[in-house]
Amino acid sequence: MAACNVERLLAKAEEEEAEKLKSITVQKELDLDFDVGNLLACDKNRVESRDFREKKKEDFLRSLARDNAQLLINEIWKLPTERVEEAIVAKLPEPTTRLPREKPPPKPRPPTKWEQFAKLKGIQKKKKTNLVWDETAKEWKRRWGYKRANDDTKEWLIEVPENADPNEDQFSKRIKAKKERVAKNEFNRLRNIARAQKTKVPGVGLTPTAKQSKDELQRAVGVAKTSTASVGRFQDRLPKEKHAKTGKRRKFEPLIGDFSSEKQKQLELLKIMDAKKPKLDITKAVNKQMREEDREEAAAKHKKAAGKKGRKGNNTAGKGKGKKGGKAGGGKKRAKPGKR
Repeated sequence: MAACNVERLLAKAEEEEAEKLKSITVQKELDLDFDVGNLLACDKNRVESRDFREKKKEDFLRSLARDNAQLLINEIWKLPTERVEEAIVAKLPEPTTRLPREKPPPKPRPPTKWEQFAKLKGIQKKKKTNLVWDETAKEWKRRWGYKRANDDTKEWLIEVPENADPNEDQFSKRIKAKKERVAKNEFNRLRNIARAQKTKVPGVGLTPTAKQSKDELQRAVGVAKTSTASVGRFQDRLPKEKHAKTGKRRKFEPLIGDFSSEKQKQLELLKIMDAKKPKLDITKAVNKQMREEDREEAAAKHKKAAGKKGRKGNNTAGKGKGKKGGKAGGGKKRAKPGKR
C-alpha cells in the first residue's frame, strides 16, 4: 500500500516537472496567422466544448494561451537578430494589421510666419552640422548650447567700440542684449501659437500693436508702477490720475488662539444645515421689497410724465396762434403745485 502511494507521488511530481518544462514545439491543426510587427497571433482552431467542460476553465485557458505565446515567440526568433549591450534583439518587420486609433489623428501644425515667408521666397532650410572647429581651443565643439565653440560670453576682455561710451560696462550690455533676444524669441513663439489657435496675442503691459486703447495704457502704467520693490507704494502720481484698482487681501482666522469662537461658528453652521426651513433675514427682505416698490413707482411716474409731454407737444403743433391776448395751448390755467 505504501509502495503504491510512493509511485503515485513520483508520477505526479514527474507530471508537474514536465508541465513546467514543456517543449517549444506545439502541434495545431490549423496554422496561426501572425502579425509579428504588432506581436499579434490569431488562432482559428476550434475550441472543443467537451475539453472546456471537463477541465478547469482557468487551466484550459492558461494552457491555450501558453501554446499560442510559444508559437509567437518561435516566429520572432526566425527574424534577423543582433546584439545590443549583451542582449540579443530581434528586428521586427512593419505591421500588417491596421489597428483603430483611440483618438482622431492630430491636425498638421499651421506654418509660422517665417515658414510662410520662406515658402513664398523659395528659401530652403539647410541642415548644419552640430560640431564646428574652435580656433581658440583647437578642438571640435558644439555649435550651440553649453560649451559651444567661439563662446563670446567667456571672454575676459572686450574691446570698447569707437562710438560707445568708454564708461559703459560692455559685459552687462552683452548680457542684457542676450536676455532681450531670448525674450523676443519667446514672445514670437507665443505669438505663433496664438495665431495658430486664432486667439488673442499674449502679452503683459504694452503689447506691440498699432494703437493702444485707454484701458491698455492704464494697465501698462499700473504694471510698471507695481513692479518696484515697494509694490508702487512710494511712486508719484499724476495730478488727475485715478488710483489703480488692486485686489482685496483675504483675511484668515489664526490657526492657534480662541477656539470658542470657531466652535460657535461651526455650531451655527450645523444649525442652519439641520434646519428644515431656511433662515430668513426679515430686515433684509423688507428692505428689498421697499426698494422694488420705489423702483416701480419711479418707473410709473417717468412713463406718465413722458406721456403728458408727448400730448402737449401734439396739441401745440396742431393749433395756430390764437386771438389777441390768447395762448397757443388754450384750456384752463394749471395751478401751482401745492395750491388747490
